[in-house]
Amino acid sequence: MPGLVAPPFTRIAITELHPTFGAEISGVDFSRPVDKDVFREILAAISKYGICVFRNTALDDAHHVEFAAQFGELDDVTPYISGGRAHRLSDVRLFDVSNIDLDGMVFPLDNVRRQWNKGNGLFHVDSSFNPRRAGYSLLRAHELPPADLGGDTEFADVRTAFADLPPNLQTELRERDYIAAHSLWHSRKVAAPETFIDIDPAEYPMSRHHLLQRHEASGRETLYIAAHIHHIEGLEEGESKALFERLFRHATQAKYVLRVRWENAGDLVLWDNTSVMHRAVGGEFEGKYRRDMRRATVHDGSSSAWGLNERTEERQGLP
Repeated sequence: MPGLVAPPFTRIAITELHPTFGAEISGVDFSRPVDKDVFREILAAISKYGICVFRNTALDDAHHVEFAAQFGELDDVTPYISGGRAHRLSDVRLFDVSNIDLDGMVFPLDNVRRQWNKGNGLFHVDSSFNPRRAGYSLLRAHELPPADLGGDTEFADVRTAFADLPPNLQTELRERDYIAAHSLWHSRKVAAPETFIDIDPAEYPMSRHHLLQRHEASGRETLYIAAHIHHIEGLEEGESKALFERLFRHATQAKYVLRVRWENAGDLVLWDNTSVMHRAVGGEFEGKYRRDMRRATVHDGSSSAWGLNERTEERQGLP
């Protein structure tokens, strides 16, 4: 059963949230740069648990970015504002994953960004559609709707999901070493088909990554799977769809899913996109209350960061 974990963690306190992954961490002083020994234990925790929750951090935007940068090189929103769309936040290294516009008003129902954001409600990993994928993501609540109106985040443990696959399917995935093509436009069209009815994902760049990988920090095999996957190379369309849906349904079963409730402004959730999937869970606040969420995204630094892609700075985003 989940519960409080004793040493080897000596500088932070760990409370397990799920039988196989997820932990809440306390004992970190965010009023100053995180001490290197404390940070070393945070890295050990995220490697083991895949997702770590910090409550009431009191981080502001600047210190949020500062903490995220300790994990590695940060991504930024440049591709999302290249068409001239203004960025609501002061730092381009913070992604705005809120439901409010530049004037602080909740998006109207017909707003294209509201439709675009529906893709966040599908289990996915951040930036798998880019040549260099995301490693860690750090999502912080700046303003929350009234309590008990929803807006949680769910995570799926894809390391344990792979370990639980039938042996014959594990062998197939190892021997065939499938390559999956990830598309931002594909997941957006799946989530909001009427809004993006005229979009053909095949006309846009896709990023290629191995479907089965070894998570370097833990040494465990993991499924690198997400709603962004448009097709699996080397398979006929029907075969590709069937294999993806089989793996996706398996990995998102309730026994592999942890639901995290946002309790306070200042809560921060850190996750490793190479060992878990995540999705936003809607609530009754939609269309009524402000929900201001800000994410810092760390470029993956592992040997699989670039997949089978050209090392280019080009990234996908909403025009």
